[in-house]
Amino acid sequence: MTTTREHRLVDTFVALTDTLVDDYDVVDLLQTLVDRAVEIFDASAAGILLLNQDHELEVLASTSEQSSFVGLLQLNAGEGPCVECFETGRPVSAEDPAEMRRRWPAFAAAAEESGFASVHAVPMRLRDTVLGSLNLFREHEGALSPDDALAAQALTDVATISILQQRTLEQASVAQTQLQRALDSRVVIEQAKGFVAHTHHVDMGEAFTMLRQHARTTREPLVDVARAVIERRLTLS
Repeated sequence: MTTTREHRLVDTFVALTDTLVDDYDVVDLLQTLVDRAVEIFDASAAGILLLNQDHELEVLASTSEQSSFVGLLQLNAGEGPCVECFETGRPVSAEDPAEMRRRWPAFAAAAEESGFASVHAVPMRLRDTVLGSLNLFREHEGALSPDDALAAQALTDVATISILQQRTLEQASVAQTQLQRALDSRVVIEQAKGFVAHTHHVDMGEAFTMLRQHARTTREPLVDVARAVIERRLTLS
């Protein structure tokens, strides 16, 4: 990795480890992870899928708000590298479209339609417990280098530890409740995004950026800002 990428990697570790406190925003944490991951690992897009209380994988964070990419992630929850990554607890990669077509035909068709030529899934795990996965999509063929694969897993591990706040496996039910709250929060945020997009005549990506910037400026949880917008107690400038 070049010096610039090393600095980005260190900065990301710092950003993630700063969340090892009693109160933090899980959605913002994971959004930071996917935003930084595309820069560090030369990816075109990234998304995180987490297991909800119904034992289904659900999209919690993504670098693109376009319906085509979100739809690809949702399809991934039914077939694809994320399922294999989640079930095995190990990284899963497909280095070219031919490999994707051989392993996951439906996923491969959707990925190729979106212009992706390779995909890499990294498990979000703590010991033997797997919560979900970080998924990296590239428009060019090829594998992650050994150094990049190691760094991607390390970042994902730090994020997982942050989510669980270093709870023991015996407290996994408490951690699952926290994850479900994060997933429920995403529903409120999606509603607010749609509201802001409509009232400010912007796309969904810009609407999300506006919500997130306000949350960071005021140091309020993103879901609280979203709820205030939906209830019309807050109007974004």
